[in-house]
Amino acid sequence: MKNKLTILMLCASLAFTVSCKKDNTENAETTDATEAAEASAEAVKYTVNTAESTIDWTGSKPTGKHTGTINLSEGEFSVKNDSVESGKFVIDMNSITVTDLEAGNGKEDLEAHLKGLGKEDTADHFFNVKKYPTGTFEITGITQEAGKTMVEGNLTLKETTKNIKFPATITVTPEAVTLTSENFKINRTLWSVNYSSKSIFDNLGDKYVDDEIELKVNIKATK
Repeated sequence: MKNKLTILMLCASLAFTVSCKKDNTENAETTDATEAAEASAEAVKYTVNTAESTIDWTGSKPTGKHTGTINLSEGEFSVKNDSVESGKFVIDMNSITVTDLEAGNGKEDLEAHLKGLGKEDTADHFFNVKKYPTGTFEITGITQEAGKTMVEGNLTLKETTKNIKFPATITVTPEAVTLTSENFKINRTLWSVNYSSKSIFDNLGDKYVDDEIELKVNIKATK
């Protein structure tokens, strides 16, 4: 009896440990596009350092996940009185990179699939960079909620624009502006990235890719 009780306690402890390790990254609040924030005439421009700015991404499926980065090709913040008033950034979709696979071991194939550079009938599975070589993110507002800085902006991918809101840390100095988001998720199907989505296609079994893409934004800009 004592052995059975010990086993039950061990199982309960294991179940609790597993449940505590569940992903708790929140989805970005997503709404229709809104008017972009405008900078005042007195605002100072900070230009994005593209070499030090990245968007980290994680895509998941039942059998695992893949990670990677996307670069910005240009962008700027407008700052007045040490506060960001506006900002617009161009995302280089051709820069999509997979970081969890080695060259010659699936890395190039997955990158080509994400970019849509394989067969013509698979070009639109994900981002179809020949047709949509860039995306954009334009700030529509910055607010304070429950002690956190919340960045709101219009994200455009594949000619679809949605407003998203996510938590971030913004630092402004006379020399630089940095924006570092917390990890957050977006539902890719809202931007017509529908490949192997079980909310779009039936009878996929366990051969689906999660609708949510996890992102972390890191932007640095200087005068």
